Amino acid sequence: MGNSQITQENILAVLSKVIEPELHRDLVSLHMVRNIQVNGEAVSFSIMLTTPACPLRGKIEEEARQAVLALPGVKKVDVKLESTVPNDGRERGLLQMPVKNMVAVASGKGGVGKSTVAVNIAAVLAQSGARVGLLDADIYGPNVPTMMGVSALGPQKAGKLVPPVAYGVKLMSIGFLTKPGQPLIWRGPMLHSAIRQFLSDVDWGELDYLVIDLPPGTGDAQLSLAQSVPLSGGVIVTLPQQVSLEDASRALAMFRELNVPVLGVVENMSYLELPDGQRMDVFGSGGGERLALSAGVPFIGSIPLDPAVRLGGDDGKPVVLSAPDSASGRALRQIAESVAAKISVADLQGGAGYTIKMVD
Repeated sequence: MGNSQITQENILAVLSKVIEPELHRDLVSLHMVRNIQVNGEAVSFSIMLTTPACPLRGKIEEEARQAVLALPGVKKVDVKLESTVPNDGRERGLLQMPVKNMVAVASGKGGVGKSTVAVNIAAVLAQSGARVGLLDADIYGPNVPTMMGVSALGPQKAGKLVPPVAYGVKLMSIGFLTKPGQPLIWRGPMLHSAIRQFLSDVDWGELDYLVIDLPPGTGDAQLSLAQSVPLSGGVIVTLPQQVSLEDASRALAMFRELNVPVLGVVENMSYLELPDGQRMDVFGSGGGERLALSAGVPFIGSIPLDPAVRLGGDDGKPVVLSAPDSASGRALRQIAESVAAKISVADLQGGAGYTIKMVD
């Protein structure tokens, strides 16, 4: 039985004052409120988030709860958080299965932890409940199989490669198709063909996110990928030191030349925490932030030097899963959630046709 003093209109009126912190609009105008129910002094409703990896989900839930609790006659509020990942609206002819968003992780040079960032972003998104794929496009140095603890493909299905799954993430890498230690001495056309096959001849299924680990540099692989399918956005990984920053700035410029939105800059190996609590800036300080500021793009996080990262990569379990409470684990989770939030904002602002119907 509903309380006559508590109406759906009253509930919507107070929820229209609750602002989604990333989109800077209220929950009602964004059509994020669903299935309002009144049962005596108890109110329940759902909030449809734009990503299951929403970094501020707790803040949104609590503000909505308190807003409705302030209504006269309401004694109990039950808020359920759901999610529907928006589609970036781009046409991807090579991918016969729908992939809503494709995110490339790049660096200007090797050895900066680009694969580590890509693997952990994918793991966080999958752990949150999203449907995630991880494409290891680093043809000459495929590390994803080792870092995800997978060594082989499954049987083919209807003439397509079936990606193995680790920690909820579908994986594809040239490392599954070559012998350990076998060098790949390929020129541009072969590289282009391989990347196209990873997109068209793999049974990815329906994905909310396809994370792509690009090879270092600004060469054939990056061009092939951007020419084959439009990307939702790119993430730049750098070290604080000047040499790394110069190379990372080239990768950033490459994304812009290819009309790929830059979601932000990540600084890896930012500092080493000493036993006495002090920090040692092994590779310099603040370089990633300076690069982001000079390029006019977001700085989305710094990752400390941490043995847990190396252990997670060698043992085939990303640090966000093997040591989630470590400094590096927390930093990488925040970075992944920030990437998901920025993709959602870009999709909605880009008019990708994302709508949520309110259910009475």
